[in-house]
Amino acid sequence: MSMMRRTALLSLAVCWAALGSPAKAQDAEKAFYAGKTVRMIVGSGVGGGYDVFSRLIAPYLAKTLGATVIVENVPGAGGLVALNKLYIAPPDGLQISLSQGTMAGIAQLTGDQAARFDLARFSYLATVGAPPGLWLVGPDSPIREVQQAVDAKMKWRWASTGGTSGLGIGAAFTCEALKLDCHIVQGYKGSADAGLAVTRGEMDAVYVPESSANHFVKSKQNWALATISRTKSRFFQDRPTVFEATKISAERLWAMDFLANIEGLGRLLMAPPGIPPARLAYLQAAVKETLHNPQLIAEGEKMERIIEYLDPASTHKTVVAVVSGATPEQKASALKLLGAK
Repeated sequence: MSMMRRTALLSLAVCWAALGSPAKAQDAEKAFYAGKTVRMIVGSGVGGGYDVFSRLIAPYLAKTLGATVIVENVPGAGGLVALNKLYIAPPDGLQISLSQGTMAGIAQLTGDQAARFDLARFSYLATVGAPPGLWLVGPDSPIREVQQAVDAKMKWRWASTGGTSGLGIGAAFTCEALKLDCHIVQGYKGSADAGLAVTRGEMDAVYVPESSANHFVKSKQNWALATISRTKSRFFQDRPTVFEATKISAERLWAMDFLANIEGLGRLLMAPPGIPPARLAYLQAAVKETLHNPQLIAEGEKMERIIEYLDPASTHKTVVAVVSGATPEQKASALKLLGAK
């Protein structure tokens, strides 16, 4: 056999091997998961929002993987105990978690001693949804549009559960971006309690997730001024985004974008760092297939657990933007707004 022919056959064999190896790798990963148990860690107790979401997804993911998926509740430190456990778990793809990304990002940014992880190093499977927040006022408030709020030059009292709660963060960054004179009042028990404070007129405004806002506005308890995001809320297509409603000065635009990024972390479906690439790719594909299952999506809609898939690469990009994307000046300002020392 001539040297040229041997070289051609060798090249063809290499090509066949290259074409066949991805399929073989996927078959190997499928075989790995068959009959195994995957633990889905939740950083809250049974019955909480992330627990309900995880129990909704688990049987569908189990069917896709050909494995058993069980939900394990590991409450503590606002979800940080669960994330710490996941961070040091074996990188075998048998432990995953649906986590509250916004709170995790804030914990890392503020140097919370309870956060023993680097959020950027986790293996990301998807974002399950990152619902935007809404700026609500009372039903009888004379302020019906954002520009009116900016022009009013009043002292705004915002209802909040705590400085680094979703309600407090949304209020702080909205006030910073729009140069509003604000007093953020902490201590409300939750979004429902805060929303009622605005209804009663003891507070002027509240920032809440779109699902809560939808309930409050439908019941005529509150009025929605705007979605605090670059995209409209699915529930408030007739209301503008804050970017559409008023002009935000260039030097303060970072505050709105920072808020959008940190809220964009949303519900992170993640796994430990260091999972082998082939297994991670298989798990990511299984999650994508699961989260696009029409039956799962429909069941979630009935439960008002909206599933909106975002791919792993985009998820990781948002994480990096939050934990290391701000300039030193912006980070210093953000930490001040978050109440960090």
